[in-house]
Amino acid sequence: MRLTTKGRYAVTAMLDLAINSSDSPVNLTEISERQAISLSYLEQLFAKLRRRKLVRSIRGPGGGYMLNATTDEISVANIINAVNESMDISRCEGRANCQDGQQCLTHNLWVDLSNRINSFLDDITIGQLIRQNEEQRKLRANQNDNHKIELNTIA
Repeated sequence: MRLTTKGRYAVTAMLDLAINSSDSPVNLTEISERQAISLSYLEQLFAKLRRRKLVRSIRGPGGGYMLNATTDEISVANIINAVNESMDISRCEGRANCQDGQQCLTHNLWVDLSNRINSFLDDITIGQLIRQNEEQRKLRANQNDNHKIELNTIA
């Protein structure tokens, strides 16, 4: 499996959308600026995400995109699959004819691993990622506060 920038950018953009779209749509230009992803690339990704009904577009002034489900209903695998990323690490792409019409010796190993990767990513939701990022941010803030207290105590 090789997760390309398409899959990574799609997950990043969806996470940004989830964080920044409380009750109003988010313009792709804003995501582009925050995440340093080309606007035209985001437009291509969001067209695919919209076709898979992961997001919906709002037209007109103040328009943009919103999630089409709750953050706990959208998995990382949903996003990656929506932008046509393959999570198959076998050379044969899951077919049983990977070596001159025959199944290679390690075919089942790679198919099983691909299935586990897909299952792993299907168990991770955007909501979980948001909560995890928030916990890490709070942890860093507490560590900084503790470091400041230590410096003040020393001085």
